[in-house]
Amino acid sequence: MNEQDCVALLEQHDIRPTANRIVVVKALAAARRPLALTELEQKIQTVDKSGISRALSLFREHHLVHVLEDSSYTVRYELCHSHHADVDDDQHVHFYCEQCQRTFCLDGIPVPEVPLPDGYHVYGANYILKGICPDCRKR
Repeated sequence: MNEQDCVALLEQHDIRPTANRIVVVKALAAARRPLALTELEQKIQTVDKSGISRALSLFREHHLVHVLEDSSYTVRYELCHSHHADVDDDQHVHFYCEQCQRTFCLDGIPVPEVPLPDGYHVYGANYILKGICPDCRKR
């Protein structure tokens, strides 16, 4: 994702594009899988941990990232493919490989709807399947 695409994505989510925010968006886009804060810190040497954390918090508020906790109880972040600041219409299933401990997006598989009793309101879902990824199965 180039800088213009990052700026456009930030603006679609009503986020003012700053140099740090653009760097974080680029890192998330390049990863092509959900990343933990520590992984982002390793990829981004020009922004400190607090700057990355502030950007991720803002991105979450504006539905620019999905936040999920995988089977290793690590919080991971990925870019949301929704283009709305108010609604996250890109909820999808994830797969956690118990062998290599990576988490993968299964973009084409939406999170199934779950009927809830009256009074409950869902803001998001964290749907993760566990098993062995294709790369690890080949080994």
